[in-house]
Amino acid sequence: MVGQLADVQQAVEAGEDGHEGAELDHLGHAAQVGLAHFCGLDEIANHLGMSKKTIYQFYADKDALVDDVIDIEINLNKTECLAHRQRSENAIHEIFISVDMVEEMLTKMNPAVIYDLEKYHPRAFRKFTEHKNKFLYAIIRENLDWGKKEELYREEIQSDIIARFRLVSIFIVFNPELFPLGKHNLASLIIETTDNFLFGLATPKGQKLIHKYKQHRQKTITV
Repeated sequence: MVGQLADVQQAVEAGEDGHEGAELDHLGHAAQVGLAHFCGLDEIANHLGMSKKTIYQFYADKDALVDDVIDIEINLNKTECLAHRQRSENAIHEIFISVDMVEEMLTKMNPAVIYDLEKYHPRAFRKFTEHKNKFLYAIIRENLDWGKKEELYREEIQSDIIARFRLVSIFIVFNPELFPLGKHNLASLIIETTDNFLFGLATPKGQKLIHKYKQHRQKTITV
């Protein structure tokens, strides 16, 4: 999740001026700091520069706060996914853009957050799971159909099966039992599993594009 500490500070200042509505609007965004690092309310309050009592004026408990953050993140993710599709040159390019988005996200979040969410905040986790199984599934399946239409993916692949497989493989790298924290670089895991996924789908025409975008990524890293 993406932390918005600057928003928090603005919210506190707005609250001191009596603009409680502005504080409430920003507090939900700012609380992403807590979810990003999976802090307790004490740590969140410290990040916000306010007391827990002030937080409790807007949220009954941390579950309510996390629910708000999840809603924000889901809406943000939907907006970003649709924007990425609009600027994608083709289906393979869309996947490379998505991987770049995930890499950026990983720099701002605790990799264990998804599994901690399931353990400590089941209501918010259900929201996340519904978003994943409906919206993200649809995005992946549409990408597969797009790629087949462009002759970048093999025509015989079964989009429904492969979309579900891809969905599981994206999030499996966040499982600390399979990939213990600190043992693997998460960004490298995402790239490795995505490369494997793409080469398994691609036609010769698609493979040329994969190599093109991989070379471009490498040049960007070395610059």
